[in-house]
Amino acid sequence: MTVPTLPERYLTPADVAELLGVPVETLYQWRRKRTGPRGFRVGRHLRYDPSDVRAWVGSLMEGAA
Repeated sequence: MTVPTLPERYLTPADVAELLGVPVETLYQWRRKRTGPRGFRVGRHLRYDPSDVRAWVGSLMEGAA
């Protein structure tokens, strides 16, 4: 059985916004509408797993094809 490893670093909303080229507020709007990449809270801080962001972008690309 393979144990999944944690990513080098979880992404902040600013990191994801920069990667996607959108304002941070857009990420928060997507989160409220449950349409953006899956995020999680660490205390009061929002973080994103890089593999979840990749999967979300991939699903958008599949829908566009």
